[in-house]
Amino acid sequence: MLIRLLIAAATALLIAGASAQAQDYPTRPIKVVIAFPPGGPTDFVGRLLADKLKDLLGQPIVIENKAGASGAIGANEVAKSAPDGYTLFLTTSGAVTITPNLRADTPYDTLRDFAPVSRVVNVNEVLVVRPELGAKSAADLVAMAKAKPSTLGFASTGVGSPPHLALELFQGAAGVKFVHVPYRGAAPAITDLLGGQVIAMFADVPVLLPHIQGGKLKPLALASAQRNPVLPDVPTLVEQGYADTLCDNWYGLLAPAKTPPAVIAKLNTAMRAALDDPVIKQKLLKVGAVPSPSTPEEFATFVRAELARWGKVIREKGIQEK
Repeated sequence: MLIRLLIAAATALLIAGASAQAQDYPTRPIKVVIAFPPGGPTDFVGRLLADKLKDLLGQPIVIENKAGASGAIGANEVAKSAPDGYTLFLTTSGAVTITPNLRADTPYDTLRDFAPVSRVVNVNEVLVVRPELGAKSAADLVAMAKAKPSTLGFASTGVGSPPHLALELFQGAAGVKFVHVPYRGAAPAITDLLGGQVIAMFADVPVLLPHIQGGKLKPLALASAQRNPVLPDVPTLVEQGYADTLCDNWYGLLAPAKTPPAVIAKLNTAMRAALDDPVIKQKLLKVGAVPSPSTPEEFATFVRAELARWGKVIREKGIQEK
């Protein structure tokens, strides 16, 4: 009986201590890991929000870029960090819902090792070609592929990347086959597309937007359920008759598993307030990133569904890293 009372008392003290710690949080700078190099879209979003979150939370937000292994290096660092709310992960969909399905040696488990905080932005995959090609719609590109089956080069930012998965869904819906040409990132893929070495590519709207606005690339369709506000005249693939072609990239904020719920709640409140700020919202929309805040519970459900969905696509399409 005495032992049980001592255990109960110790448990109560631990809970009280954790509650007090969460109430005081944060008391020092917060590190946000981004699994991409400085200067890219994820880095832009992270630094934009960090500046606002600093004011909302009253502590500096330090961005740390940990690129490599399709986001796995940054993800693994956060997964192994102390669950105290001082190390967070601003991730894209790839690191936590695609890579674990693609690589058996992924050193973390998305559902076991992370605590969802909030979804942050939605980023559409846009299908583009050179204007000189003459294609005006996705159907025009499909007609070209049917005329020359399995011969037209189609770029992606790597095997298993959202642009590659968008291509796989598009091919399946259209009943055509391109030659998939994976690159190490968007920059070399865009260079070869502009040079005519490949015929088309999907990529995140923020990545391709400068080339679209400059008239160097023509957008044909979005692999999304809705049009993007920055490209209002570009229809979705679904609108053009190609079902089951939804492949939005997204960014979300994660903490290590077992981070106190009160800390998660405080972070979620701050993130939602940041994304609701009119200035922040306009800056995000201007580059094609659509604010998409959520509760932790909504984000957890979404991540679980994305893991299952991409696992099914990867298995059915036989996608393997080379």
